[in-house]
Parts: sequence; structure tokens; C-alpha cells
Amino acid sequence: MRLRKVIPLSLTLVVFFLDQFTKYLVVKNIPYHTVGKSFLGGFLRIIHTRNLAVAFSMGDSLTSPVRLVLFTIVPAAVLLLILIYFLKSSDFSSLQRWAIAGILGGGIGNLFDRIFKPLGVVDFIDVKFYGILGFERWPTFNVADASVVIFSILLLIAYILEEKKKNE
Repeated sequence: MRLRKVIPLSLTLVVFFLDQFTKYLVVKNIPYHTVGKSFLGGFLRIIHTRNLAVAFSMGDSLTSPVRLVLFTIVPAAVLLLILIYFLKSSDFSSLQRWAIAGILGGGIGNLFDRIFKPLGVVDFIDVKFYGILGFERWPTFNVADASVVIFSILLLIAYILEEKKKNE
């Protein structure tokens, strides 16, 4: 296996460990359901909350067995398939590989919480959203969530750039 294929997986490890370390600090230092720190006049707050569901607490009312399948088993299978394709395929550009590696790190970080933290995924970044889309505050998130979003956008940009290059 060529080294250029696997080196981006170092980003997967960095994102995973950064995610878990920040969650550890929050759990250790901020009591559950409280604000630990507030910045920029309350625009950004570091709080301690948990989420048994997925983004925007979707699926919170589902039964535990359904949540186990939908939020743990299915994502684990998807992450495994992505990793296998990532390692076997030569179709990705370097930028696409780094973006996928960042997505994997975030996905594994939240999956780790779902498996090993019975109270749910630790979320702690709370941002004021000024009523946009009906949210006074954006739903609380963590480093893994941010990584998945940022690297998904980067992957989309990388895909568009590759398509543009092919068409020229």
C-alpha cells in the first residue's frame, strides 16, 4: 500500500484524540447541564451536555434498541466501508484523501462516545444564532461534529475542483 494513501489517516488520529481530549476536559471540569465559560458577551459558551440522538437531537424519542442500530451499528458499518474504500481505491486526489480522513476522525470520535459513554455523546460548543432558522442558539456540538462538517465541505470543494480539472 502506498504511503500517500495512509499518511492522511494521521489526521484521523489527530481529530479523534483532540475530540476525546476536549470532551474529557469538559466532563472533568464542567458540571452536567451548566455553562463552564462564556466568551464574546455570550456569543460562544462552553457547556456540558449529552446527546443520545444525532444532530439537532433527532431520534431522541426512539427506543434504545432502535438508537443502537441507527446511531451506532449503521454508522460503524458506514465508517468501516469508507475506510476500506479509502485504502483500496486510487480514485481520490490528495485533498480528497485528507478530507475523508478528517471526516473519519470525527465519525470515529462520536461513535466512540456512543459505544463507551452510556449518557451519550458529549457536546459542549454552544453558539448564539440570533433567531436564524428559528434557533436562538445553534444546537450544541463538539470537535467531532465540527470536523465532519468542515471536512465534508472541503471534500465537496475538492470534488468540484477535480471535476473542473477533468473537464478542462
